Amino acid sequence: MHPPPPAAAMDFSQNCLFGYMEDLQELTIIERPVRRSLKTPEEIERLTVDEDLSDIERAVYLLSAGQDIQGTSVIANLPFLMRQNPTETLRRVLPKVREALHVAGVEMQLTAAVSFLTILQDESVSIHAYTHSFLQVILLHLEHRDTGVSNAWLETLLSVIEVLPKETLRHEILNPLVSKAQLSQTVQSRLVSCKILGKLTNKFDAHTIKREILPLVKSLCQDVEYEVRSCMCRQLENIAQGIGTELTKSVVLPELIELSRDEGSSVRLAAFETLVNLLDTFDTDDRSQTILPLVKSFCEKSFKADESILISLSFHLGKLCHGLYGIFTPDQHLRFLEFYKKLCTLGLQQENGHSENQIPPQILEQEKKYISVRKNCAYNFPAMIVFVDPKNFHLELYSTFFCLCHDPEVPVRYTIAICFYEVSKLLNSGVYLIHKELITLLQDESLEVLDALIDHLPEILELMSTGGESSVQENKLSSLPDLIPALTAAEQRAAASLKWRTHEKLLQKYACLPHVISSDQIYYRFLQRMFTIMMTNNVLPVQKAASRTLCIFLRYNRKQEQRHEVIQKLIEQLGQGKSYWNRLRFLDTCEFIIEIFSKSFFCKYFFLPAIELTRDPVANVRMKLCYLLPKVKSTLKIPADKHLLQQLEMCVRKLLCQEKDKDVLAIVKRFQKKFYEKDLLDQEKEREELLLLEMEQLEKEKQQNDGRPTTDKMFEKKRRDTKTPTQSLPKNIPISVPGPPSVTPSTSKEIKKSKLIRSQSFNNQAFHAKYGNLEKCASKSSTTGYTASVSGLGKTSLLSLTDDSFRTRNASSVPPSFSPNTTLPSTSRGTGNSLDPKSSGSKDTQPRKATLKNVDIFSCFLTCNWIYKLVTVFPSDVAFNGSLLTAHCHMAGWVMISMLVVLL
Repeated sequence: MHPPPPAAAMDFSQNCLFGYMEDLQELTIIERPVRRSLKTPEEIERLTVDEDLSDIERAVYLLSAGQDIQGTSVIANLPFLMRQNPTETLRRVLPKVREALHVAGVEMQLTAAVSFLTILQDESVSIHAYTHSFLQVILLHLEHRDTGVSNAWLETLLSVIEVLPKETLRHEILNPLVSKAQLSQTVQSRLVSCKILGKLTNKFDAHTIKREILPLVKSLCQDVEYEVRSCMCRQLENIAQGIGTELTKSVVLPELIELSRDEGSSVRLAAFETLVNLLDTFDTDDRSQTILPLVKSFCEKSFKADESILISLSFHLGKLCHGLYGIFTPDQHLRFLEFYKKLCTLGLQQENGHSENQIPPQILEQEKKYISVRKNCAYNFPAMIVFVDPKNFHLELYSTFFCLCHDPEVPVRYTIAICFYEVSKLLNSGVYLIHKELITLLQDESLEVLDALIDHLPEILELMSTGGESSVQENKLSSLPDLIPALTAAEQRAAASLKWRTHEKLLQKYACLPHVISSDQIYYRFLQRMFTIMMTNNVLPVQKAASRTLCIFLRYNRKQEQRHEVIQKLIEQLGQGKSYWNRLRFLDTCEFIIEIFSKSFFCKYFFLPAIELTRDPVANVRMKLCYLLPKVKSTLKIPADKHLLQQLEMCVRKLLCQEKDKDVLAIVKRFQKKFYEKDLLDQEKEREELLLLEMEQLEKEKQQNDGRPTTDKMFEKKRRDTKTPTQSLPKNIPISVPGPPSVTPSTSKEIKKSKLIRSQSFNNQAFHAKYGNLEKCASKSSTTGYTASVSGLGKTSLLSLTDDSFRTRNASSVPPSFSPNTTLPSTSRGTGNSLDPKSSGSKDTQPRKATLKNVDIFSCFLTCNWIYKLVTVFPSDVAFNGSLLTAHCHMAGWVMISMLVVLL
C-alpha cells in the first residue's frame, strides 16, 4: 500500500487518484476472505432446527446430526435439561453425549467437564444415579492427551470423590488406581493417580490407608520421573492430615527428608514447602533435630541453587519463624536474622552502567526474581518484628524497614505500605520511630503505594497521635511537622490523576483528621480545599466524599465564628449558586448534615434554605429535594418547630398545584401520601389508646353495678324463673320498647354497652389512606368514624330482643297487641311457629290480618326505639352530624306513615 500523503500536500491529480484506487482495491482484497467466511444458504439450512421440537428432541437431534458448535451448546445446556426433565435427559440425551465425547474436540470436552460438575453441585439427581450415569464418563476421559482437558476432568472427579460412598470409592476408583499408578503407565496417568490418592486419604480409615494407600504413595515418591515425585510430595500434606501424627512421623517425615535431598530442584522445593506447612504436626524434638537442620541447609544453598527456591524460602520465612520460635539458639537466631536482612537488599548492590535496553535477558529475569524476593520479605516484615521482639526493633530492623520503604521497585513499596498498619500496632509505644517512613510513603510518586497506605490511614494516624512517650496530644503531633504538607500533597497528586477512586478513598479517610490535628489546622489547610473540590471537580463520588468530609470538619470545629462562615459559604455558594450542579451538591450536603448533626442544628441553619429550592427553575434540583423531603420532615420537633412544618406543608401544596414536571409531581404525591398516612395513623393510635381507657372505665362501672342490693338480685331471680311467652319469640324479629333513661337502671346499662360496642368498632375499623390533601383526609376520617358508630348502634338495637330490660318493663307501657300472652308467628318461610300449641291456650290460630297488623305495629315501635336510642346514646355525634340525624328521622317517618297506610 502507498502511504497517504500529508494533508498539507494533498494532490487531487489523476495519478494520485489512481494511487488511491489501488489502495481501495487492496482493501477490497483484504475483505474478501471475510465475505467468503459467511454462511451460505445451504449451510444456514443445515443449521436450522424445527421450532416445534421439544428441548429433549432438539438436543438429541443436534447431538446426532448437528455441527460441533451445536453439540457444544447442547452439552453446555445439559444442567438445565437435568433440572427440567432428568429422566428423559438420562435416557435419551446422555447416551448421545457419550457418543459425541469419543470424537469431541477440546472445547466440547472442557464444556462437558464443567457441565458434569454443575450437575453434581445442583444435586439434580441422586448420588447413586450420578455414579451410574456420569462417573464412568469422567474416568474414561481422565487420561486425555490434552493436558488442559485432563486437568478439567480431574477437577470434576475430585469434587465427585467428596460425595461418593466408601464402597463406590473402593470399587470404582481405588482398585483401578493400583494399576494406574504403576511405572508401566504413562506419566499423565501417574500424575492423576497422585492427586487422587491425596483426595482419597480423607475418605478412609487409618487402617485402610496404611494397608492400601501408603504403599502406592511410597512407590510414587520413588518414581523415576521428577514430575511425579514433585506431585506426590505436594500431596503428602493431605495424606498426613488423614493418617494422624504417629504415621506421619514414621512414614511421611522420612519421605520428606529424602525428597528434600532430591536432585530435582522442583522436588526439593515441594519438599521444603510441605515441611513448612506441616510444622505444627511435629513435636519439638522433630523440629529441632530434623527440620531445623534441613532449613539451615536450604538457607545456605539457596543463593547457589535456583532462584525459585529462594523465592519460596523468602515467602515462607514468616511461617518458619513462627513454627521454629523458641528452638533457635542465640547464634542461630542471629544468623537467621542476618539471612533475612540479606534477602531484603538482594539485587540492590548490583550497580552497572548499562541502560535497560542493553541489559541481557538473563539479567532482567534474575532481577525480576530478586524483586519477588524483596516483595516477599516486605510481606513477612511483621512476623520478623515478632521474631526479634518489638523492643529491639530500632536496633535490629529499623534500617531494613527504611530500605524497604525506599525500595526502587513499586511492588516492594506497595507491599510494605499494606503492612504498615500491622507494623504500627506491633510497635505500639515505639510507633514514633516510623514517623518519617509514613511521610515517605504518603509522598510516594506511585498512586498504587498511596492507595495501599490509605486503607488503614485513620488507624495509623490514631496510633501516631496516641503512642509515644508523651501523653499530651499536642506534643506528639509536634513530632510530625511534615504530616499536613504530605497529606495535602497526596490529595493533590490523586486529584491530578485519572484514578478517581483513589482520590475518593483519600477524601473519605481525611474524615479522621479532627481526631488527630487541631480544628484551626483543618480550617486553614483542608476545609477550603473541600469547598474547591465540591465546586470544581467533575466526578460525582469525589464531590460527595468531599462534601461528607467537610461536614465532619464542621461538626468538630471549635470556633463558632468559623462554623458560621462555613455555613454561610455553603448556603451562598452552593444552595444559592448559579450552577444547578452546585445546588444539587448543596442537597447532598444537607443529607450529610442530617446524618451527622442534630435535628435542631439542621432546622436552625439549613431547613429554610433547603425548602426554598422547591422554587428552583431546574426540575432535577426540585426532584432531588422531593426525594429528600422525608428526611427533612424527620428533623422537625413538634410543637417547637410547628412554624417550620407549616412552611413545609405550604411548599408541598405549591408543588402540587404548580408543578409541571410529571416526575417531580409523582414524587411529591408519594411523599404527601406517606406524610399524611403517618400522621393519621398516629391519630388513630392515639384514639385507640383513649378508647382502651374508656373501655376499662366502663368495665369498672359494670363490675360496680353487678354488686347491687340483695332485693334487686332476688327480684331478678324471680323474673328469670317466671316463664313468659316472650322467650319463645323468633330470634330474627328485633324488639325494643322505648322509655326514658331514668325508668330503670338497665337503660343506662344499655347506653354504656352501646358505647363499648362503638369503641370496639373503632378498633376494627380498617384504615385506607388515599387522600389528596389534609382537609379531605380529616373529613373522610370523621365520616368513617361516625359510620362505624352507627353500625355499632344498629348491632345494639338488634340485640335488645333478649335484653332483660324488655322483660321488666311495665305492662301498661306496652300496647295490648304486644302483651306478654300474645303469640307471634315466625316470619321465615322455612320455619314453623316457634311456640308450642299447648302454651297458646287454644288450638286455633289468630287471623292472618291481625297477625300482620301486630307485626307492622311492632315495626313502628322498633323504629321509634331506634331513633330514641340514636338521640340518647350519641348526643355529641348527633349534634356534630345533624344532617345525618335529619336524614334518618325523615326515613323513619316515611316508614311509619307507609305502615299506617297499609294498616288502615
